[in-house]
Amino acid sequence: MKLNATQLLEKVIDQKASDLHLSVGSRPFLRINTILRPVGEYSSMTTDDVEYVLSQILDAKQRELLEINKEIDFSISLGQKARFRVNAFFQKGYPSISLRHIPIDIPSFEQLHLPPNLEALCNLKQGLFLVVGPAGHGKSTTIASMIEKINTTRSEHIITIEDPIEYLFVNKESLIEQREMFLDTHSWDVALRSVLRQDPNVVFIGEMRDTETIRSALQIAETGHLVFTTLHTNSASQTIDRVISSFSSERQNEIKTQLSQVIEVVVSERLIPSAQYGVVPAFEIMVNNDAIANLIREGKVHMIDNVINTSAQSGMISLEKSIADLINAKLITFEDGIKYCTRPVELKRLVDRG
Repeated sequence: MKLNATQLLEKVIDQKASDLHLSVGSRPFLRINTILRPVGEYSSMTTDDVEYVLSQILDAKQRELLEINKEIDFSISLGQKARFRVNAFFQKGYPSISLRHIPIDIPSFEQLHLPPNLEALCNLKQGLFLVVGPAGHGKSTTIASMIEKINTTRSEHIITIEDPIEYLFVNKESLIEQREMFLDTHSWDVALRSVLRQDPNVVFIGEMRDTETIRSALQIAETGHLVFTTLHTNSASQTIDRVISSFSSERQNEIKTQLSQVIEVVVSERLIPSAQYGVVPAFEIMVNNDAIANLIREGKVHMIDNVINTSAQSGMISLEKSIADLINAKLITFEDGIKYCTRPVELKRLVDRG
């Protein structure tokens, strides 16, 4: 029996999985609450199996791009039930497919268990707002929820530049225009240069993937716009260091000054297994203030953690404190929490083990 793409995608929804993986020589795998599990009723897939699924989800132009580039990003919809971000690629000469489940309805702050101070930060009018963390830990979903909050409470022109488009927004109080790479624009560089001519108030850049994208994000934020974007870093201090070190040594002093002026928030996120909710998020939140800005300008990035630890009154929280709160509330286990923290000794100090 040939694999039916629709049935496989239905299974993702039914099992509340976040990801589906199809690879030659293996059964289909689902990721459920961060754990990868084989789908029992399927046998190992052949090349013909994976190619047949590709034939159901790729159009002719996408198929040609896959053959030329050996990988392609795109998105598909399962009617009105869900969307999927797809990466098709080759490994050991065989085709493989990774699909990320994107719900049709944008999750609310309450559904995502986001902290209240993130909701307050939706009132920002300008500056750079970074959501960082490992792949698959909810960065895009958190930003989508924040953009939806703006969409329902403010009258703004919001432009997104994505590769590919993930969540689909419906205009409410705001006008939202979503641009997909290679469908609506030829390159990140062109799209980011053009966005300032499109009268935006809020810009979402799917990812700061290179120096040019970082430079554009800083410039857009500097010219009075609110910019949301993501980066694959593990903490606020590492994020600041990554942005600065992306530029040549000759430009780094200039970038430190610019970044200290435009950065508003860095949120580092982890999704941790929870018996009660499936997964719950833990956050490190850095909010720019005079102390943070001075450290960025002076290149003392390693001291940012100290400011976060002592600035709860400003809405900041360390990742260890956030994880400890989840453990103490019995939403996650200590054993799971310690896997996701960066300073185990600090976590042990904060956890009530009594």
